Amino acid sequence: MSTLKAVPNTGHEHEFEPQLGLPERLPQHERVLWQGAPDWKRMARERFHLPALTGYFTAILILRAGFILSGGGSMGDATMAVVMLLPLVVFALGSLALLAWLSARTTVYTITDKRVVMRVGIVLSLTFNLPLRRIASAGLKLHKDGHGNIPLTLGGSERIAVLHLWPHARPWRVTKPEPMLCCVPDAAHVAQVLQTAWTAAAGEDAATAASPVRGANGEAAQPARSLNGSTPQLAID
Repeated sequence: MSTLKAVPNTGHEHEFEPQLGLPERLPQHERVLWQGAPDWKRMARERFHLPALTGYFTAILILRAGFILSGGGSMGDATMAVVMLLPLVVFALGSLALLAWLSARTTVYTITDKRVVMRVGIVLSLTFNLPLRRIASAGLKLHKDGHGNIPLTLGGSERIAVLHLWPHARPWRVTKPEPMLCCVPDAAHVAQVLQTAWTAAAGEDAATAASPVRGANGEAAQPARSLNGSTPQLAID
C-alpha cells in the first residue's frame, strides 16, 4: 500500500484526490482526526486585509473630491471624479474578496494521528505533509467568535518557502516561515485535537526508544526525537 511521503519541506502537486485533502490514501494504521478549511470571510479580513484596504480606498476617494473642491470645482465635478474612480475601487476590492473565497474553498487542513496535511493553492494545488514528530512547537491565537490561527514551527532545518505557503503562513516569519492553519472555526477544539495527537506521537517515540528494536546494522534503532524531547504544549497567545 502506498503511503504519504514524510517530506515536510516539499509540495505535492495533484489533480485527483483518492481521499479529501490527501494526495494518496492513508495507510490502514493511520486515521483522520479532524478536517476543515478556513472561513473565507475571516480570511478576507485577516489575510487579505479587506477592511483596511476598503478604508484606504475610501480615504483616497474623499481626498480626490476634496482636492477638486479646494481647487474651485463644483460639487458635481467632485462627484463625477469619485464616480469615475469608483468602478476601479469596487473591482479591486471584489477581486480580493474573490481570491479569499477561492483560497478558502480550495484549502483543506487535515490532522491525523501521525501528521498534519495542508492542501493549498488555487491554480496550482500543493499538499504539504508535516509529520507530528517534526513539529517543534505550535501556537493558538483565538478570537472571541471562536475562529483562530494555529501556527506550526518546524524543527531542525526544515523550511517551506513563504511564496508556497501564503496566505497559510504566520505573518512576519520570513527567515524561517511557519505554516499556519488560519481562520479555522472552533479553533480551540482543533488545537485540542492537535495537542492530543502530538502528545500521543511523543509517547510512541518514547516507547520506541525504550524497546529493544534493532536496526539493520544490529545497533539499537534511534527514533526521531519528538518535539525537542519534551511533552508538546500549545502556546496560547
